[in-house]
Amino acid sequence: MSTDARVNNESGFILHTYPFKETSVVAEVFTRSHGRVALIARGARRPASSLRGLMQPFSPLLLSWFGKSDLKTLHAAEWQGGLVAPQGRALMCGFYLNELLLRLLARGDAHELLYDRYVDTLDLLAGEVCATDYERILRRFEKNLLSEIGYGATFDVDAESRAPIDPQARYVFHPERGALHASGQPGCPVSGQTLLDLAADRFEGSVTLAEAKSLMRALINHTLGGKPLYTRQLLRELTELNP
Repeated sequence: MSTDARVNNESGFILHTYPFKETSVVAEVFTRSHGRVALIARGARRPASSLRGLMQPFSPLLLSWFGKSDLKTLHAAEWQGGLVAPQGRALMCGFYLNELLLRLLARGDAHELLYDRYVDTLDLLAGEVCATDYERILRRFEKNLLSEIGYGATFDVDAESRAPIDPQARYVFHPERGALHASGQPGCPVSGQTLLDLAADRFEGSVTLAEAKSLMRALINHTLGGKPLYTRQLLRELTELNP
């Protein structure tokens, strides 16, 4: 696609907005075929603007834009419907997903499979789920996101010996090397069974769920260069208030 081409009726979601000049906003959006895109929604803060009510996260939109620079101009937006927005704790989980996408995705790189997983994850969060379900939903999305952007890890093989992971053994997982037998080496402590569960996309066991949370956090922190995620702290505080 040329940089000045028009894009019409592209499926997408608002990840984040911030004010631009007196009456406009810049919307960071996640689209199915064009990845993350920054759009100026001119006049969207005016009370009579047709865009005002649409510049909200978790609403499936059809977006049309044009422009030559990295900051495109939003031409039209239309609500697609068909998805219930998450509420309560699920809403905070949704904001966490949005922050991950905003911080980890480069602009202009299409991730159609990840987009579909995002839609499915929002749908799961909007359903009737318990506390452990939230953890499973988030861990699975984190793993898929890291894999999609090229930071996928190998969980079922020892990084040094290339031997299959022993479910009974203890390991440490190093973000740049992989699973290593626990022998005083730096990394995130993890059981062999958890590593095999991660490789198989299984998040049923309580130990696996707890260790997967620590491991995904370590991998994401490494990918972000140690910069904090604000919604993660809010989720932690919410969990402490509602055990």
